[in-house]
Amino acid sequence: LALAGCLGSRAAHLLQRRPLTTAAFAQAVQSRTSQAVTLLGQQDAISIDEELMATPGFSVDQLMELAGLSVASALVDAYPKSKRVLIVAGPGNNGGDGLVAARHLYHFGYSPTVVYPKRSEKQLFVNLVTQCEQLRIPVLTDLPKLKDFDVALDAVFGFSFKGTPREPFAKILKALQDSSLPVMSVDIPSGWDVEKGDTTGSGLQPDTLISLTAPKKAAAFFRGRHFLGGRFVPPGIVEKYNLQLPEYPGVSQIVELEGWAPER
Repeated sequence: LALAGCLGSRAAHLLQRRPLTTAAFAQAVQSRTSQAVTLLGQQDAISIDEELMATPGFSVDQLMELAGLSVASALVDAYPKSKRVLIVAGPGNNGGDGLVAARHLYHFGYSPTVVYPKRSEKQLFVNLVTQCEQLRIPVLTDLPKLKDFDVALDAVFGFSFKGTPREPFAKILKALQDSSLPVMSVDIPSGWDVEKGDTTGSGLQPDTLISLTAPKKAAAFFRGRHFLGGRFVPPGIVEKYNLQLPEYPGVSQIVELEGWAPER
């Protein structure tokens, strides 16, 4: 939170843990920036995805491709010199976004390595793994030595996540959290409640967040650089859900949201 950035580190940490309401957060952000942005609850996020993939409409692989491209673009923007990227892919669509991002990062001149402990047997995910392997991107089951990487991409759990992380992801997320490796999370920091944030205090605390379609309510409790990707939402959905989204610059697939990063 930019609001927290005005305070000392200890006070900022406490503010991050407070049950700040989304409305209060939005008011604080709006006092500091001209941007207006909707924060989605879990049900609206699910409903928008379902409507996007209604027949006729987008296919899941189309949306995953667009999302993964946005993720890769945000990582390049945030970490232009951090070429060795560790991507932790979960078992669902968030993991698919990570696999797509790995492919794009390779073509952007980065050196991605994927950790994919629980591979899906669905053909879409089999195809994504094959595409990575064709580029000689390592796709591993176990976490490698973190010292061999410059940045990590958390593509483990998305907006449908509930509860607490289970193995093998709990151990992987703890290792990331305990390391000094910068972390970018895809859509939701893994281990967070999609609306209430890190309610258990054990979720990942990333340095950077790339929200997709629109930020989720949990983003109200995030402090760091915050990007938005998802330049594909049709006007009908924008109007139906009364979405307020910032303009994307030029031909970019991402836009950086103001008001989240701590002041320096």
